[in-house]
Amino acid sequence: MRRTAEPRNRLERFEALFRAEYRAVADYIGRRAEPDVVDDLVNEVFLVAWRRLERLPTEPRAWLLAVARNTIGTHIRGARRSRALAVRLAATEVDWTQPPPKLDGGEVAAALAGLPEKDREALMLVSWDGLSPSEAAVVLGERPASFRVRLHRARRRLARAIERPVQAPAPATHRDELNIRKEVPNV
Repeated sequence: MRRTAEPRNRLERFEALFRAEYRAVADYIGRRAEPDVVDDLVNEVFLVAWRRLERLPTEPRAWLLAVARNTIGTHIRGARRSRALAVRLAATEVDWTQPPPKLDGGEVAAALAGLPEKDREALMLVSWDGLSPSEAAVVLGERPASFRVRLHRARRRLARAIERPVQAPAPATHRDELNIRKEVPNV
């Protein structure tokens, strides 16, 4: 019975906080941010307040305004990064006179065949089997962060292999064919 009372009490406390402090937070942010982002920033402030409701001081206005200040700073830094990226992209020149090289399945397959087994497996799980990197990591029994590094390196190796001239792979021996059959399960 106590468990059902706690969330209601928590919600009531938050609603009271929101009603009491919304205008102060919105005005503070409104004086410092563009009008089109004020509502989003106020929402972020009260999201932080909801998450930390048990740790709020008894007089929360100063704490909420400090959170608002940090939220505005984060927003400004993100906007600066976005603008800098837009400037860099605008300054990037692309030679549209040369069409990108066309690859046929044989060139990609040959480049893929030249990669180490672990690289091929990582690329195929993500590209052909449609798994996310986290799901593919589970399949291989790896940590997701380790798999993402493996996938990144495999993609770089594949790109380099596609860029350089492809040499025909050596013909498979009977033994190689047996190994392949052992590794690929019958479905």
